[in-house]
This record gives sequence, structure tokens and C-alpha cells, in this order.
Amino acid sequence: MTGPRPATKHALPAAGEICRLSAVELADRIRRRQLSVREVVAAFLDRIEAVNPQVNAIVSLRERSDILAEAATADAHLAGGGEAGTLFGLPIAIKDLALTKGLRTTFGSPIFADFVPQEDDFFVERVRKAGAIIIGKTNVPEFGLGSNTYNSVFGSTLNAFDPALTAGGSSGGAAVALALDMLPVADGSDFGGSLRNPAGWNNVYGFRPSQGLVPGGPDLEVFHAQMGVDGPMGRNISDMALLLDVQAGYHPHAPLSWEKPGSFLEGLATPASGGRVAWLGDLGGHLPLEAGILDLCEAALGRFADASFLTEPLLPDFDFEALWQAFVTLRQASSGSALKIHYDDPHKRGLLKPEAVWEVEKAIRLTAPQIRAASVVRTSWHKVLLSLFERFDLVALPTAQVFPFAVSTHWPNQVAGRAMDSYHRWMQVSAFATLGGCPALNVPVGFDAKGRAMGMQLIGPPRSDLAVLRAGAAYEATLPWQAGAS
Repeated sequence: MTGPRPATKHALPAAGEICRLSAVELADRIRRRQLSVREVVAAFLDRIEAVNPQVNAIVSLRERSDILAEAATADAHLAGGGEAGTLFGLPIAIKDLALTKGLRTTFGSPIFADFVPQEDDFFVERVRKAGAIIIGKTNVPEFGLGSNTYNSVFGSTLNAFDPALTAGGSSGGAAVALALDMLPVADGSDFGGSLRNPAGWNNVYGFRPSQGLVPGGPDLEVFHAQMGVDGPMGRNISDMALLLDVQAGYHPHAPLSWEKPGSFLEGLATPASGGRVAWLGDLGGHLPLEAGILDLCEAALGRFADASFLTEPLLPDFDFEALWQAFVTLRQASSGSALKIHYDDPHKRGLLKPEAVWEVEKAIRLTAPQIRAASVVRTSWHKVLLSLFERFDLVALPTAQVFPFAVSTHWPNQVAGRAMDSYHRWMQVSAFATLGGCPALNVPVGFDAKGRAMGMQLIGPPRSDLAVLRAGAAYEATLPWQAGAS
């Protein structure tokens, strides 16, 4: 049911009924020809026209006439008895870190401001084949670095509930577009929380799949693929399962990919039967958290008990500072090394944001023994998680260590009075699932007194993606409000 939540501070027109329908419902109505593709696409384009100028979530939007012509072709296909794929007729904007054939892909960087790929990332190709209509891209931070979506190509994306605040990142454009009913479902990617943090700050869902479930793209190095993943975002769990069914599965050109165990959407028909949750909280004070975050998460865990998920506070015996330093090292070894080609070009170095320069310059000084030592720490953490999952079905943590902050602040330099020593230290809470290769779901937990949204991570064992989504659906049923900000 609809419960109390802060009204959006944007003076927006009400979303039409079509834009409020779930992606699952829209796909079904299109398939049954109860709604035409043109009706659906036009409704969302109208919504984008009315809302997007105020938040800047969708970028590189294609010409309306071209999109509607594609919609008309889809309708003619159905009228002629053609088959409808899983996402047939749904308008989708792809995150601007993913390659889209024939559609500008900037990575939020002036270096690629005019880059038009000649091929799709693997999951984008699957989205097309499933019948979705790609209408544009969603905004990102430059090269996905940091959890504040701004860049010099398109500018800043603003929070769905307060235009003075950040949308998070790097899937900030996707999260805001969902929250304000500009898209029925969206993709995102996650290395250090990019599918989780913006979802938490915009009252929607974001799912980081197990390592390898969603194949990356033709240019993704194997090493980077060990920590960075693509996945779905949605206004509800079922919509994410719908998109994940299309994204997931083995690809012969993605060596770490594996075959999905069946339909995630169909799997949700079997409800979760409860379980045990290990609540890590602030790791015994190791993580600085803004006041109010733990209260919202613990209240959410109390509601989760209504679905027979019982929570036990837990502090694993591990050196969490060493784990963070391992994350930093491995990120530099992948992201920093990948950006070095631009750093080495005197015409491009000045176009890189300071965070990108920092990653590269740290990566240059890394040695092979340092990278191996970080990998050993990561392996030890993975073993600790596996032992936890012998006793617990889920591990829970806050999604973020701070509430959404001023969009003009690039990143918080302190949290709860503790100085942050890098642009991403304040996102440390996201690293635990990443380093474990685990599926991690952001679920909304509500709003603080200032109307700022927050989320909580539900983390499961590697390759337990369906079980985590089932648990998320059980949690969703306990919520006294509906996700979204329209």
C-alpha cells in the first residue's frame, strides 16, 4: 500500500497510468495487444520531456520521430503474428558506460564526447534481441568513478527527491529515471556500489549479480571482469528479474560467464520461506556512518522479521582495514591501468578528472607482489563469507555510509567526524560484496527527517542470485510504501 513518504520537491506533472505500470505488466499488456508499443513509448517520451530537464538523468536521447517509427514497426510485427521477446516494446535507456551500436557512448568523458560504437556490449545486444527499444543513455560520472553523477559532457544528475542533492552513482541517471517513472526498467553496472548506492538514494532497487552471471562486453578484460559487473535496476523486484532474465547467461566470448539456472522471474513465483540474516551494521565502529542510517536499517530488519527472516548482529573476525586496502589496490590495478592510455597522451591527460588521474598514478606504482598480496586478502575474505553462509542465508549492511549530499560536493571529505583519505573511502561499505563475488541487492529502507532516502544491502552466497531476489521480494511485501518518487 502507499504509505507516508516525502513528496518530491520537483514541480512535476503526475505520471500517466502507463508510466506507473510495472515493466512486467507493460510487457504483458503489449504482448496481449492491450496496449500498443507506440502508446507505451509515447507515454514515456512525454514523461521524459516533462521531467528530464529538471534532473538530467537521460542523455543522448534519440529523435522522437525515429523512436516512434521503431515503435510502429514493432506494432506491425505483432499485428502480423510475429513473436514478442521478453522485453518487446519496452523503452530502455542504457547506462552510458556500456557500448551501444550506432548510439553515442561517452563514458561521461570529453575524450569520448563524440564516440559512436560499432558494436554493442553483450548484454545490450541481448536487450535489443529481446525486443526492447533503446531510446538513449543514462548519465554517469566520468568513467564511472565516484558515487556522484556529474561530468563535463552532460553535467550533473539531480536526486529524484531533492534537486539540491546528488543522485549517487555511477548508475545515477538510471536510478533517477526509474524513480521518476521515465523508464520502466534500467540497466546499471557495479564495481564499488554503483548498482546499489544510487538505488538506495532514490528509493528504488538495484541488484549486483554474482560475478560472471551477466557477461560484460567485447572489450572487457578478464581481470576487470572479476570485480565489475552489469546488472538490473527496477522499481520492484519482479521488474529486475525480468531484465536479468535477458542480461544473464553464458557467452562464448566472456570466459568468466556461466549459464543461468533458469528464469529468475518464474523463480519468484516460489516465495521465500524465511531465513537467518547476519547484521554487520557498522562493523563494530570500523565504518563511520552518518547518524540515522543504522536506525532506518534496523527498523527495516524488524519489518523483515514479518517475513520470517530473523536477524542476528554479527562482527566477523577480520582485518577490515586490510580488506579495504586490498580493494583499493585491485581497483587501481584494473581501472587505473585501463585509463593509463589516456593519461599517457599529453592531449588527453588534462581532460581526465582528478579521481581518474589519482587511480592511474597509484596504478603506475603498483608492483606484482602488492597485487598478489591484495588477491590473497580477498581470497581470505571470500573464505570468511563462505563460513558465514554456512550459518546464515543473508548478510546485511547499510547501502551507504552517508545520506545524499549536496550535488556541488564532489565527494565527502569526512563522515561522522572521520576524515576520508580518498574519493571513494566513504563508499567502503560497498566493497564487501564486490570482493566476495557475491550477489547483493539494495532494498529501500525509507527516509530520514530531511526526506533523504536510504537503502540496505542483502548479500547472499556466490551464485545464489535467485535466493537473494526471493528474499528481496519477501522484504518488498513488508514495505509500508511503494518505491518511486513520482
